[in-house]
Amino acid sequence: MKVFLDSIGCRLNQSEIETMARQLLAAGHDLVGRPEDADKVILNTCAVTRQAARDARSKTRRFHRSNAAAEVVLTGCYATVAPDKLARVKGAGRIVPNSQKEQLVQILDPGATDALPLFDQEPILREFLAGQMSNTRAFVKVQDGCDNRCTFCITTVARGAGQSRHLGDVVAEIQALATAGYQEAVLTGVHLGSYGQDLGNGTNLRHLVEAILAHTGIPRLRLSSLEPWDLSPDFFTLWQDARLLPHLHLPLQSGSDRILRLMARRTRRQPFRELVIAARARIPDLNLSSDIITGFPGETEDDFQQSLDFVEEIGFSRLHTFTFSARPGTAAATMKGQLPKQIRKERTRRMIALGDELSLAFHRRFEERTLDVLWEAATGANGDGLRWSGYTDNYIRVTATGPADLFNRVTPTRLGNARPDGLEGTIAGDEGESGSPS
Repeated sequence: MKVFLDSIGCRLNQSEIETMARQLLAAGHDLVGRPEDADKVILNTCAVTRQAARDARSKTRRFHRSNAAAEVVLTGCYATVAPDKLARVKGAGRIVPNSQKEQLVQILDPGATDALPLFDQEPILREFLAGQMSNTRAFVKVQDGCDNRCTFCITTVARGAGQSRHLGDVVAEIQALATAGYQEAVLTGVHLGSYGQDLGNGTNLRHLVEAILAHTGIPRLRLSSLEPWDLSPDFFTLWQDARLLPHLHLPLQSGSDRILRLMARRTRRQPFRELVIAARARIPDLNLSSDIITGFPGETEDDFQQSLDFVEEIGFSRLHTFTFSARPGTAAATMKGQLPKQIRKERTRRMIALGDELSLAFHRRFEERTLDVLWEAATGANGDGLRWSGYTDNYIRVTATGPADLFNRVTPTRLGNARPDGLEGTIAGDEGESGSPS
């Protein structure tokens, strides 16, 4: 088969698509870079916001218009919570819920093995992975599902209770990825910090990270989103190993203790503040990012101002701001005090503006410094070479002009002018040096 792959939403969805890609290649199928060239189109959907659901429906129709002969196979969270609605979209083919997602390749090809292929293979070319998916960073799913009951979140409904992969399987996969040439692995999960709690053998996320660092040769290891209540100050001693990258994403969701209670979040301002202080004391140059929801039901102007003030106090270096979106099946969807759309949007605008200010201030701290950058994609060309984009170890996006052979390489880069979305860079040394592997 010729298969086109696409994903909407979180890094976990990206990880699942990348696993499908490796399984399809191992089974002898071809990946294609355009839906027009495919026999099958696989879309991993998201349900976290109304916009994500709309994107799933829109992409389904668009894929069908571009290639009516291809079956559009729909999986993921929106395919799980609204299968009937999605099935009515023109062009929709098979609907595969999350409970069957790991067998999706075998559903399409009963002869394919159900084992994760661990074979020597260079990073999958970007042209075969749609959207923002990386081909230098491997997203490794170590955990699925969530036992929290945050009142705004549809994910527990869509993915069920927490389930962890066995530690040895994760370590084996990451070592295989390192052997295949990947420079970086990102551990992903719905509730990553709960890793191991369901295994019943005392294993936890710290044990997993220690095992990866001790028993794999992956040059760079990154953690995705971690709930703040899952961490203790001694967790940050792990960063004594420089391969564990100085970037933490700690979702806050609100800076008002009253709203945090309504959200059923298991943190408050003071413990969050103390955790951040402990993290920064242990991790130099830490890039601390977070999520904020604006316009939650019952949020007053004073609550929102508390969020603005607390976000500024913490000084997040990157902020993901979401306008509250009532998801059917969640407690927040039926709460009193639903705010008008214009108020929610206006608060989102103000929070995004603050986030941009904080990002710019963080990036300015690195002007005139030299940091290693993993180069991911050529975005254009000028008279001096190709325009590249990549990321520092602490997840700052850098753009620079360099030679054609920078893909999947790490080079020292002098950082220049800062912007809210990153910095301009100059690759250290001459072109020969800058093209050398890390």
